Amino acid sequence: MSDWTEKYRPTTLSEVRGNNKARDNLEEWAKTWDDHRKSVIVHGSPGIGKTSAAHALANDMGWPVMELNASDSRGADVIEKIAGEAAKSGTLTAGGAGRRLVILDEADNFHGNADYGGSREVTRVVKDANQPIVLVANEFYDMSQSLRNSCETIEFRDVSKRSIVPVLRDICRREEIEFEADALEKIAENTSGDLRSAVNDLQAVAEEAQRLTVDDVITSQRDTTEGIFDFLDALIKEEDAEGALRASYDVDENPDEMLNWIEDNVPKDYEGAELADAYGFLSNADRWLGRVRATQNYSYWRYATDNMTAGVAASRRGNKGGWTRYGPPSYWSKLGRTKGTRNTRDAIAERIAEREGTSVATARREILPYLSAMTHHCKNRDLTVRMAGVYELNEKEVSFVTGSGKDTNKVQSIVEDAEELRAEETVAHSGGAFFDAEGSSDDADGGTDDEASTSAGAGKDSSDEPADDANDQETLTASTGSKDPETEATESDDDQAGLSDFM
Repeated sequence: MSDWTEKYRPTTLSEVRGNNKARDNLEEWAKTWDDHRKSVIVHGSPGIGKTSAAHALANDMGWPVMELNASDSRGADVIEKIAGEAAKSGTLTAGGAGRRLVILDEADNFHGNADYGGSREVTRVVKDANQPIVLVANEFYDMSQSLRNSCETIEFRDVSKRSIVPVLRDICRREEIEFEADALEKIAENTSGDLRSAVNDLQAVAEEAQRLTVDDVITSQRDTTEGIFDFLDALIKEEDAEGALRASYDVDENPDEMLNWIEDNVPKDYEGAELADAYGFLSNADRWLGRVRATQNYSYWRYATDNMTAGVAASRRGNKGGWTRYGPPSYWSKLGRTKGTRNTRDAIAERIAEREGTSVATARREILPYLSAMTHHCKNRDLTVRMAGVYELNEKEVSFVTGSGKDTNKVQSIVEDAEELRAEETVAHSGGAFFDAEGSSDDADGGTDDEASTSAGAGKDSSDEPADDANDQETLTASTGSKDPETEATESDDDQAGLSDFM
């Protein structure tokens, strides 16, 4: 049986249900594009028809579609090659007035990953585009502010039950499925505005029933917290594989949250081989959830649920009696305790990534620990000052990297010195801060590198050198200590701002 969400995807905007105002605004944006020539961000919860509306719009306007998904391609070079070229000009195969529609799906993930300059490149493409672009996003504020400010915005809201039911009814009639009206009402209620999930649920139930009734539709009417504890007891101690799977239908938790509950509580009753088998199934479930996040195909949820419920129950060896104190996932409390620290870490990593031309993940995983080891407790003060200056760190951020207290005089003086150093370098080198100090001093003397080398080779007395040149040399070597003159000459030729200044 084919996937009904694809089979019954809207082909025109008039078929898009539940967001009439947003649909009309999107159509108006397209028809007046030549007047404003701005891209548009279509944002809202998953499964409410954002991407479908974009494709339906292209069909109505007669525009060919060029689509790029953030899960597949995040690199700046890929974005420029595919989206950038598509957004520059039309072709002989393009639609009316040489137009084509560029769709950037999961556009909020470009900012979240920022891999290899992807977020900056998307912003540049949007600003320079000569073709209409629709950016589809679940989390509007996960996108960079510069990107949001460069586009018009249209919000798609959760689809109401009264809009979902007619869609389900129409599918049933096309598939020649008999149904009770109350059964469709229950499915619509259970999906909380997610039209795609409602269609998936309808298909899942219809595959096993000759006639769709309310009894066939499993709904959750219980309190969430009470339901999850009852479910854990049934899963871990009582039910077989099929029973555990059916019990999961009564829990109002999405598969990601359910996985965290099971993972944290199953070791309280399982041990040895049965625990190893259970974690094997939980690992499989996590892989399926990864595919959901990567593809936004929520039909994969069912495979994740099969593994984390039926698989875990099938791993049980023998009877499990007595009462066990189950608790919420420790992962949640850990996230709550470390939220401030993680925000500080990510802010520093984003600054490093932008300066060094790498991904945020690389900056967080590889560069930050390296900086932390070099500047531990600010023992190498000059190096710490250079680092704070290059990455514009405040007291809190310097404290995070070095492990020192942010309120100490040491950290505050480092930040003050870094600000002064940054100001001095900016004035001294109007082309950009932290450029080659030795080169500037040579320019000030009116000499050249060759002349400096000749003088040094002739054994010129240090007292004959200008004082400014000596000071510049002292600044250059302050963060690294005494070095071989040949090494200094090599390093001074490096005009790269950033980590290379104190490598």
